[in-house]
Order: sequence, then structure tokens, then C-alpha cells
Amino acid sequence: MNGETDKTSRGDIPTPDRLLHAGSEGEFSAEDVCLASGRDVTPKNLAWAERRMAEKGRASLDELLP
Repeated sequence: MNGETDKTSRGDIPTPDRLLHAGSEGEFSAEDVCLASGRDVTPKNLAWAERRMAEKGRASLDELLP
């Protein structure tokens, strides 16, 4: 760089909280719950995610996301 401030950089301006968080406002699947939990999508993990979704509903994904 030539010393100029990068015009695309946000620098010291914090990212708004609404942009940092992802929720389950829309439809989501057992695959989404697996991936949000850091698990591989396997039959065993899909069964776990489906049980979690049945038990907790939308919270099953919200609890895993920032």
C-alpha cells in the first residue's frame, strides 16, 4: 500500500450487532444444526440433530449460533 487508508476497510468502526448474529428466522434443517454444531453430516449426527430440533424447536439452532 502507499500509505493511504483502504477505503473498503471499516477500521475501528465496530460491526453492528445485527450483522454479527445469525438466527433461525427462516427454515433450517438437521444438516444446518449439524454444521452449526461443528459436527460432520453423518446419519448418527443427523439423528442427533433431529432429536434436538424436536425437543428445542428453533432454539436448537439459535443456541449454536453466535
